[in-house]
Amino acid sequence: MKVHLHIENDCKEIEVHIHAPKFDETIEQLMRKINSSSPESIAGYSDGDIHLLKLSEIYSIFTENGKALLQTEEEEFEAKSKLYELEDRFQSSFIRVNKSMLVNIDKIVSIQAKVLGNPQVVLANETVFPVSRNYFKLLKEALGLGGVGK
Repeated sequence: MKVHLHIENDCKEIEVHIHAPKFDETIEQLMRKINSSSPESIAGYSDGDIHLLKLSEIYSIFTENGKALLQTEEEEFEAKSKLYELEDRFQSSFIRVNKSMLVNIDKIVSIQAKVLGNPQVVLANETVFPVSRNYFKLLKEALGLGGVGK
């Protein structure tokens, strides 16, 4: 393995690029080490590329066809972890709103507490997700909304 360090004065943040002939256990271990040293980011996979995403860039994390996906403003990336693992790891930034979805607490702009049917959460990118009754109370508590809707 070769390691190259480039110091660039115009960089605003650290970027990590991994170039490899294939994804194997060594690469996976390396990604875990990078992620564990940077708890405010997560690896997202797209078309064979690995992107290091800041938590602040992620609007929601959800499962689809058995895969955990990270939704940003413009793209979706696959995560190699299970939804419950991501929920445990990022519990201070994300909250579960239904069986298959976590949302970034900082991206919530409103909660539509429907008179009939389930409430919905609206994110800053204007996506709307249903909140199951099982998670509605926890969502309100996380946002400090004790007396809003029942």
